[in-house]
Amino acid sequence: MAKLYFYYSAMNAGKTTTLLQSAHNYSERGMRVLIFTPAFDNRAGAAGIVASRIGLQAQGIAFEGNDDLEERVLADIAAHGKLDCVLVDEAQFLRKPQVWQLSEVVDKLRIPVLCYGLRTDFRGELFEGSQYLLAWADELSEIKTICHTGKKATMTVRVDAGGHAMQAGPQVEIGGNDRYVSVSRAEFKKIMRGEGTIEPMQPSLLD
Repeated sequence: MAKLYFYYSAMNAGKTTTLLQSAHNYSERGMRVLIFTPAFDNRAGAAGIVASRIGLQAQGIAFEGNDDLEERVLADIAAHGKLDCVLVDEAQFLRKPQVWQLSEVVDKLRIPVLCYGLRTDFRGELFEGSQYLLAWADELSEIKTICHTGKKATMTVRVDAGGHAMQAGPQVEIGGNDRYVSVSRAEFKKIMRGEGTIEPMQPSLLD
C-alpha cells in the first residue's frame, strides 16, 4: 500500500544520500522514480540537480512554491508512463498545499511519496513543509547524526562568517557546513544563551 513518508533530521545527517540510494534501489529493479527539488537550491551548480556530500547525484525536477505537485506528477505520467515512486529533497521547503497535493498522489494515484528534509530551522521553529509532513505523513523516521559533544544532534545552528551563532534572519538561506552546524538540544540552548561554543565542521556545500 502506498504511503507518504517523512524522513527528517538536523543538517549533515545524509538525507540526500539516503534519497539518492532509494532512487537507485528503485531504478535497479526496473522501476521509475520522479525526484522533486526546490528550484532555488543550486548548490550543485544548477537548479534541478540533487547531489550529496559524498559525490552521488541525480537529475531532479525543480519546483517553485506555487507549483501544483499533483499536476506535475500527472503530467510526468502522461509523458513517460507508469511511475513507481516520488521522492522530494529538501522537503522542509514545501508549502502546505504542496504537502496536501503529495498526499493526493499517495491516496488517489497509489504512488508512494518519500520526503526528506529538516524538521526545524536555526531558531528551533518548524518549517512549513515539515510542520504538515509531521501532521499528515503515514510514517515518520528520524535520520540520526551527532553533535560535537557526542550526543544525538536534533537542532541546527546558523553561523555567520566569523563562526558566531545567529539568532535572527530569514528562515530560508541555502548553505552547507560553512553556515550550519548540527547540535544537541542541550547544546542548542547553551549556544542561544551565549554560553556554548560552536565546533567547526569540514567545509562542504551539500547535505
